[in-house]
Amino acid sequence: MKQRQLLKDGTKVSEIGLGCLSFAGFYGPTSEATSHATLSAALDLGIDFLDTANVYGMGKSEATIGSFLKGNADKFTIATKAGIGRDPNTGERGFNNKPDYLRGELEKSLKRLGLDHVSLYYIHRRDPDLEIEAVMETLLAFKAEGKIGGIGFSEISPASLRRAASVGPVDAVQSEYSLWTRTADLGMVQTCAELDVAFVPFSPVGRGIFGTKTPDPSQFEDTDFRKANPRFVEPNFSYNAEKVKGFKAYAADLGTKPITLSLAWCLARGDHLIPIPGTRSADHLAECAAASDFQMTDAIMAEIEQTLPVGWAHGDRYTRTQWHGVENFC
Repeated sequence: MKQRQLLKDGTKVSEIGLGCLSFAGFYGPTSEATSHATLSAALDLGIDFLDTANVYGMGKSEATIGSFLKGNADKFTIATKAGIGRDPNTGERGFNNKPDYLRGELEKSLKRLGLDHVSLYYIHRRDPDLEIEAVMETLLAFKAEGKIGGIGFSEISPASLRRAASVGPVDAVQSEYSLWTRTADLGMVQTCAELDVAFVPFSPVGRGIFGTKTPDPSQFEDTDFRKANPRFVEPNFSYNAEKVKGFKAYAADLGTKPITLSLAWCLARGDHLIPIPGTRSADHLAECAAASDFQMTDAIMAEIEQTLPVGWAHGDRYTRTQWHGVENFC
C-alpha cells in the first residue's frame, strides 16, 4: 500500500483510508465483531488511516474503534469530527462550533477512542453564527495543548478554506467526491493542491453504486441513509444503475473490480487525494486496497470519462434536509 501526506508536519498515511460510518449501522445492521474483523483486515492490507465522527451512531463508531485499539493504539492514524448537534429540546439538527462545545465533544471522543490525542480533528459542519477565523483559533488552541495533531474542515467552500488558512495551517478538507459527485473539481481540488492541503474524498465509491453487486433499494433498511436519497429513488436509480453497467463492463475488461477502478480514478485526480471508502466487509475492503496497485494510464482515464462523463448522474446527491450545512460554491 502506497502512502500520501496527510498532515503538514509530514505525517503520511495509506493512500486508501477507511471511513467508519458503517460501523454505526448507517447502511444497515452491523456488529462490533464484524467491525473489528474489518479493522483487522485493514491492518493486513496496509490501510492505516481511519475516519470517524462523534455523531456516527452517537459515539458507537468511535467506541467500536476504541475497543479494537486496546493493544493496537499505535497501528492507526485516526481522524474524528465534531460540529453537528441536535437541540436538546426540539431535536432539530444544527451546528455548533463554539469553543466550549468543541472542547467537550473532543474530550468525549478521546475517551471513547481510548486516546489522549487524535491525529486529525475536523469541523464536521460550519456554524453559521461564527466566523471561520474564530473557529480556527479554537482548533489552534487544541493543537497547542497536544489534543489534536492536525486541523480539518468538512464540506466547506474554497473561499472558506482560504480564510481559515490565513489564520493557521489547515491540514485536510473532506468532501463527497467520486465519479458521480464531482463538484469539488470546480475549485476545491485545485485550492487544496495550491495550499498544500490534503483532500479527503468521502463516499468515493458512490455509496455502493460502483460495487460489483448493484445495490437493491427495495432491500434497504429504514435506517439506511440511501432510503430517501434522490439518486437511489426511482426513476433516478434505474437510470443510474443502467449507466453504471458500462463502467462495470469496462472494469471487467481490464481484469479488475469496479470498486477498484473507481478508487484508482480518484487517486489519479491528484497526489493530494486520500479517499476513504466505507465498508463493513473485509472482502470489499480488499477490492478498495487494490486501487493502490492499479496501473492507471491516460487511455484508461479517457475511457472512464467517456463512459461516465461529468454530470451523468440522475438526482441530487442529498435531499433538501441533508443539504443543510454544506457550503455550496458553484
